Amino acid sequence: MTVSLKIRDIQAIEIQGHGYSTYVRIYTNQDVTGTGECIHGGAGTPTLIHAMKDLLVGEDPMNVDRLFEKVRRAYLFDGAIAGNVISALTGIEIALWDLVGKATGLPVYQLLGGKFRDTIRLYADCGGRTPEQCAQRAKHAVSLGFNAVKIDIDDARHPCKLDPWNGSVTHGEQQLMIDKVAATREAIGPNVDLAVDMHGRYDLPAAIRIANALEPYDLLWLEEPIPPENVDAMKEVRASTSVPICAGENIFLRYGFRDLIEKQAVDVIMPDLPKCCGLSEGRKIANLAEIYYIPFAPHNVCGPLGTLASCHVCASIPNFLVLEWHWLDRPYWDDLLFGDAAVIQNGSITVPDKPGIGAEINSEVVKQYLRSGTEYFQES
Repeated sequence: MTVSLKIRDIQAIEIQGHGYSTYVRIYTNQDVTGTGECIHGGAGTPTLIHAMKDLLVGEDPMNVDRLFEKVRRAYLFDGAIAGNVISALTGIEIALWDLVGKATGLPVYQLLGGKFRDTIRLYADCGGRTPEQCAQRAKHAVSLGFNAVKIDIDDARHPCKLDPWNGSVTHGEQQLMIDKVAATREAIGPNVDLAVDMHGRYDLPAAIRIANALEPYDLLWLEEPIPPENVDAMKEVRASTSVPICAGENIFLRYGFRDLIEKQAVDVIMPDLPKCCGLSEGRKIANLAEIYYIPFAPHNVCGPLGTLASCHVCASIPNFLVLEWHWLDRPYWDDLLFGDAAVIQNGSITVPDKPGIGAEINSEVVKQYLRSGTEYFQES
C-alpha cells in the first residue's frame, strides 16, 4: 500500500538581501521537501508562517491552490486581502510548488502549463542618487550583458522639496529628474531599454508634469508616478502622456489588480510574485492582463531562489516583457545556491529544467547571512 504524501512541518528563516528575504521549507512524511522565498513581509513573517503551519500539517501538499485558499480564508478578518499575511502565504505557496515539482519529477513551469520561452530577460535596477551615478551604474549593468536597466528619479531628501509630506514637485526636483534620465540615456545609448521609478511619491499634477517632461527620452516605462491606491488617478496620468505607465508592486492578489487592468489604467503591470501573490495567482493576474493586451513585467527584489521561482511564471505566459533584478551591489548572489555556473548569463536566466524550482540553497552560505540572533532550519 502506497503511503500518501502529507505535510509534516513548515519552518522559516530570514536572510540579508534587499532588506530581508524569508526562506520557507516544507517537510513531508516522505523523503521530499520544498523550499521557497518571499520578500518584504516585515520582521513578523516567520511568526506568521509558523502560525499558518497549524492549518497545513497533515494536508496533501499536491493541492497547492486549495491550500493557499484554505490559509487565506482562515485569515479573512486578519489581513487576507493584502500585506504581511499574503507575503507570508506566498512563501509557503512557492515552497509547495517546489515540493510538488520534486514529487512529480517536473519543473514548476511544466506544472503551470508548459513554457512559451526558454530564457527570461532581466532588467538591472541600478539606483543612483546623482545623474553621474545613475549613468555610471547603468553603463556598468550594460557591460554585464543587460539590455534593459532602471533608475530611481525620486528623491525624498532633495533640498528643493517643499516638505516631506506633500506630493508636489518643484522646478529643482524636476530638473534633477530630467538630468538623471538624460545622463543615463546618453550613457547607455538608444538601443538599451530604460525604465524609471518614482516610488509613488507624487500627486497627480506633479506626475503629469514629470511624465510630459520625460517624453523625449524613449522610456520603457515610468513606474508608479503616483501612489497605487487610486486607479482612476493612475488612468488620468496614463491618458496625459505618451510615456508608458507601469504599476503593481504594491498591489496584492488578482482582486487588487482587477480594476487596474479592467480600467486599463496602466500600460504595463508589475506584480511582485514572491510578495504579492505567489506563482499560481501571479499567472492568473498575467492571464487577466493578456485579455487587455497589457504586458507583464514582474517587480522582483528577491535573491536567486525567489527570482528563479518567478522565472517559471514568466516562462509559462505569452505576455511576459521583462523581470527585475535588484542585486547589483551584492556579490554573493550566485553563492546562495549550489551550482557551478552563474544563474544570470548576459542579462537573462535560462529557465531550469530540473524538478521543482530547479535549484537548492547552499546552507553554509545562507547561514552566513542569517538575520542576527536567528538559526538555520532545524531538520524535522
